Amino acid sequence: MSPKANPVDYDTVRQVAAGFPGVEEGASYGTPALKVRGKLLARLREDGRTLVLKCDFIQREMLMQAAPDVFFFTDHYRDYPLVLIDLPKVSRKALPGLIEDAWRPLANRKQIAEYEERRP
Repeated sequence: MSPKANPVDYDTVRQVAAGFPGVEEGASYGTPALKVRGKLLARLREDGRTLVLKCDFIQREMLMQAAPDVFFFTDHYRDYPLVLIDLPKVSRKALPGLIEDAWRPLANRKQIAEYEERRP
């Protein structure tokens, strides 16, 4: 895979996530994190290039099958509803959908309604 001219990084993730009601910046395990109602949405791993993103186990399997060079997990995350994303390899176009899928189960009805009203 050729390197991207403008790869996704954590700042890109933060900018996309800012479009979802209730997303707050914080920290988790000493790294930058995004939370909704105090619950983890995503966090940057210590390597500075891997994102830990909330997702269910079925979605994780589907993502890993579709793009195993981008989506993966380690033994540590095996039993948690999270997927690891190699940020420089993920598509900018895919990022909003990935974040929305992680955000929806954490958001309350009011936040979802607010988001739906703003959508084009």
